[in-house]
Amino acid sequence: MRTYDDTMFIDTFEHEYTWANGFLRNVHRYGSRTAVIDPETNRSWTYRALNAEANKLAHALLNDGCRKNDVVFAALRNCPEFTFCYTGPRKIGAILLAANYNLAAGEMALLINHNKPRVVIYSANISDIITQAEAMCTWKPDRFVMADNLEGVALPIGHVSYEAYTGTQPETEPKAAVRPHIYDEVLRLCTSGTTALPKSVPINDINEVLSAHDAIMHYPLNIHDVTLNMTPWFHRGGCHSGGPGPAFYVGCAVLIMRKFQPQTTLNFVEKYHITFIMGAPANLEMLSRAQSRTPRNLSCLRGIITMGAPLSQADCTRFMQTLTPNIFNGYGTTETFWNSFLRPYNLPDGAGSVGVSSLDDEVRVVQLYDGRKAEPDDMVSHDNQTEGEIIIRAPEKTTYAYYHNDEMARAKFYKGWMYTGDTGVWNEDWIVTVRGRKDDMIVVSGENIYPAQIEEAISENPKVRDCLVTAVPDKVRGEAVVAYVVAEDKSLTLGELYAFCRDSPMLSRYKRPRYFAIVDDIPRTATGKKLHYQMKACALQDLESGLLKKSD
Repeated sequence: MRTYDDTMFIDTFEHEYTWANGFLRNVHRYGSRTAVIDPETNRSWTYRALNAEANKLAHALLNDGCRKNDVVFAALRNCPEFTFCYTGPRKIGAILLAANYNLAAGEMALLINHNKPRVVIYSANISDIITQAEAMCTWKPDRFVMADNLEGVALPIGHVSYEAYTGTQPETEPKAAVRPHIYDEVLRLCTSGTTALPKSVPINDINEVLSAHDAIMHYPLNIHDVTLNMTPWFHRGGCHSGGPGPAFYVGCAVLIMRKFQPQTTLNFVEKYHITFIMGAPANLEMLSRAQSRTPRNLSCLRGIITMGAPLSQADCTRFMQTLTPNIFNGYGTTETFWNSFLRPYNLPDGAGSVGVSSLDDEVRVVQLYDGRKAEPDDMVSHDNQTEGEIIIRAPEKTTYAYYHNDEMARAKFYKGWMYTGDTGVWNEDWIVTVRGRKDDMIVVSGENIYPAQIEEAISENPKVRDCLVTAVPDKVRGEAVVAYVVAEDKSLTLGELYAFCRDSPMLSRYKRPRYFAIVDDIPRTATGKKLHYQMKACALQDLESGLLKKSD
């Protein structure tokens, strides 16, 4: 029982405090301000024009029967159509699934079968992958729409171009059949799992709003900013770390970069007066080298935000000297966005750690146990030595769920906390430093990879008896995938392994092993479990000795 009549507050808050309403406020207030810049095609869209494109897409989706909770599957590189898809489907209560366009055809088919979209919108440069996936799917979407056709790709039979799909639709606001609610799922992201099927992560409307608030507050971000993501928007760190999520909610502009190129990025910063750029540490490394060779005027930069891995003090110092003193380093997950944050005043001294928890979040280090989770209060000592599992509480930015994957949800979420699988230590100030992983996950260019999926794909080769996948450090990618293979047929060659992985419909390009070795056996425990940590410990030595051979 309240001390006041809460009826109007609950009704207004739960139905009106939505990301879409925030976007529409900016359409009304800043209608003539630039929202999207596409240097590659020399086009731009104001907030009023962006809203018109979103409305046209919403009407086209309605004509295809899309309604509340239907899925719109977008396998799009950073392009104008991505921004239309980010804003349009939620106007009718549909859910945008932002898919990784780097997936192989078999992985894409699994994702389509799992999420059952009504409409698939894809970038023309992956037309072959999409048509292969379409042939493999048991679920048949109502429509395939080819977008962003800069390459002049021929339209596949039965597909429609984005221009034809939305071109004749009205620019007026569609009439939604249902009222939105802050707990409605509006976005679905994907993150790697232990199988070829990525885990589908639902993001609800209030998650969207509060994730936007988080980025806007931390930078801070305002209507005069111009942001550029060096990494894809389909990532949580892409769409929510300065991408369409916070940018369109605050009213600033985003600049499109389809494929990261360090020289081009620096040119864009100087030409378009970009204020914030976002990317993985590997992006910053390449930017720093390019800037050292050919300096540009980067004085407009208010910040560079990096996620995916902590920065070393040496790297951080170098980036602050060559690029900007305003370096930010966030730590988090696809499920929870970022949850701790290092600001420029924390760096470079705090580099190597992930810092303290963000304002509304809590990051803890709890005990490690075999076969069970620690309780959230079962924390390790604050001695910067005792290693435990890093757990995260971020109720404002996560749904604590996976779509149709309750088993994985039970493994990851417990009592309002996400158990990350990362291990780390912390000090008396609760500052956390990541040490490694409980599992065997590999991180390549910011993408999480689980060895089991690659091992399963390689084992499909009839000449392979056994396989173990691990990684070695890589300056550009962070890590590079390594495959140790036991041959069933002694005629197996490295060339055959390279070709098999290249042609596998279940191995995205970034998941393919960069190094191979054909060995006599794979180390296992007494119960038959592969000893990934043992092979990872010796993989670098094997690389230096020449045992590991680089793929073509």
